[in-house]
Amino acid sequence: MRTHTPTRDLSRIPPRALPAAAVAVAAALTLTACGGGSTDSDAAAAISLENCGRTVTLDSPAERAVTVSQGATETALSIGAEGRMVGTAYLDDAIAPQWQEAYLTVPVIEESDYPSREALLETRPDLVLSSYGSAFDEKAIGSQDSLAEVGVASYVSPFGCADKSLRAPAEWESISGEITDYGVLFGREAEAAAVVEQQDETLTAVRSAASGAGKSIFWYDSNTDVPYVGANGGGPQLIIDAVGATNIFAGLDGSWVDGNWETVLAANPDVIVLADASWDTAEQKKAYLRSDPALKDLTAVREDRFVVLPFSTTTPGPRLIDGASALSGQLAGERG
Repeated sequence: MRTHTPTRDLSRIPPRALPAAAVAVAAALTLTACGGGSTDSDAAAAISLENCGRTVTLDSPAERAVTVSQGATETALSIGAEGRMVGTAYLDDAIAPQWQEAYLTVPVIEESDYPSREALLETRPDLVLSSYGSAFDEKAIGSQDSLAEVGVASYVSPFGCADKSLRAPAEWESISGEITDYGVLFGREAEAAAVVEQQDETLTAVRSAASGAGKSIFWYDSNTDVPYVGANGGGPQLIIDAVGATNIFAGLDGSWVDGNWETVLAANPDVIVLADASWDTAEQKKAYLRSDPALKDLTAVREDRFVVLPFSTTTPGPRLIDGASALSGQLAGERG
């Protein structure tokens, strides 16, 4: 779970903002059903969906949704739900090219952080979605209970449940389940099913290629004193398994966790995957590894065996399969 809020370079992201005439916060207490600009039909049936030990309820598919993490934003865009979104927030890097045009149609509340609760409620949302439970901290947009009190439903990725015992297992089927949930919440089940089908087809091809067979991987996210690494319970492990490689931190539980340099030195990994994010770029991590007296002698560092992936392709969701495909291709190229 990402809990830090670093300063980010947003030069790659088109600057946009909400309209200047924002609706008063008090209006959020009386939510009205406004058209979301979507061409899909308005289903009358109420929605009741289990999520991280809570029940998400809506009178009908969301029409004024706000996504407060890039993973949630791209999941919604992948099923064509941009017409039912009134805001987005908190990018890790650039939106995927295939969804960039749709993304530009949705107002941005806050590009580099979670929005304030006031700014969120000014959009009069009926649903808020996030990839991480940290969004619903009192220092961010407020608890899910407090949002429910003012009539706003909320959904958090099954991989990001606040109660870790409720988190979904690190399986591609869990990602399919989350995409399917978005289809239900936005009334776009057929579109969600098509995304899942495409993911499964690509995954089959990646597994068949097995370009990582026999290779060990160190998945490096950020930090230098204590490396923040991909462990056995999230997107990195799913990608590593898909390409047939071995994660040197597979013995650590969780998605992203604190690792240690002793393990990296002892494992001397064949490949180092670098998460490229605006708060900690791949080039910054390369520079550190090449300058450290001990780490610079790792085989992967000496022989430049780095694979760079945008952080957004390591978050469980429809973008994760892009990360698996990219890693598979780069490993195959190295092998060739």
